[in-house]
Amino acid sequence: MSLPLSLHPTRSQPALWVGATVAAVLAWFLVYWQLEAFSGWLVAHLPVAPGTHLDEAARFFAFDTPKVLMLLTLVVFGMGVVRSFFSAERTRALLAGRREGIGNVAAAVLGVFTPFCSCSAVPMFVGFVSAGVPLGVTFSFLIAAPMVNEVALGLLFVLVGWKVAATYLAFGLAVAIVSGWVIGRLHLESWLEDWVRNARAGNVEIPVARLSVIERIEAGIEAMRDIVGRVWMWIIVGIAAGAFIHGFVPAGLLASIMGKGAWWSVPAVVAIGVPMYSNAAGIIPVVEALLGKGAALGTVLAFMMSVIALSFPEMVILRKVLTLRLIAVFAGVVAVGIVAVGYLFNALFS
Repeated sequence: MSLPLSLHPTRSQPALWVGATVAAVLAWFLVYWQLEAFSGWLVAHLPVAPGTHLDEAARFFAFDTPKVLMLLTLVVFGMGVVRSFFSAERTRALLAGRREGIGNVAAAVLGVFTPFCSCSAVPMFVGFVSAGVPLGVTFSFLIAAPMVNEVALGLLFVLVGWKVAATYLAFGLAVAIVSGWVIGRLHLESWLEDWVRNARAGNVEIPVARLSVIERIEAGIEAMRDIVGRVWMWIIVGIAAGAFIHGFVPAGLLASIMGKGAWWSVPAVVAIGVPMYSNAAGIIPVVEALLGKGAALGTVLAFMMSVIALSFPEMVILRKVLTLRLIAVFAGVVAVGIVAVGYLFNALFS
């Protein structure tokens, strides 16, 4: 139910919008600090015997569900405000005319902060190619945008720690940069679909975005409604899977399958992750549970990267603009990079 018009902050009262936003953030922190006590109280009143596998799973689910959803809401709102400074046209203009190498780095970094995922892969891909962005640079952006996004980094930072988040950022960017550069060196422009290859490059105009404080807050609210509304179900599924792993999967078994000593585990989890579909927010509770059970960090990060960056639905979408040969090269180069990251990180921290 909407508030009466007289109770809404008007566009001539930005102080009310800022004040309401600050109050909402403070309320968020007050609720967040009580989640652990509340989840413990809730599980204690369930007909579950304490200390059992089901009790452990229930505690994980009862605590992580509101925690992850609240964290996601805060992160998405904040990044929605940040994203109000970007646009598809501005991003395309920043990359147009960039040479490979520097362009790959710029594209991967922009992919972290810009609001694009596999759903927008086709229009963004066509827009980049038509603007004269080199194919390899375009692929660096295409890999980084869904894989190394602010939601993944924010949730990893809070749930697993800054070291894991920083590692994921560094290695994710490396995969995007190197993979894009390799694809660019192969000169596969002839493997684009004809209608994409024949698109005429034109001048890219950069719209001047002069948004008010209120409009930027509204952008954050809209991003929160859109993204959280689309992914909350995947998050619950991911937390349920994480709860099962946390409560029922023996630590020794998981460590033997996904531990550092199992040389085949990295390519195996990448092969398993490619046909799966999830977003960053949905897979992170699973990552949290796997690490808690003793799985090797490099193996877990490789699994996460493959699920997010090489999902089957994205390949189906990209088929509209790429030939099957180019999709196979794209998936193969990225998969090799992800496997290399998994092995390298496991070796560095063995």
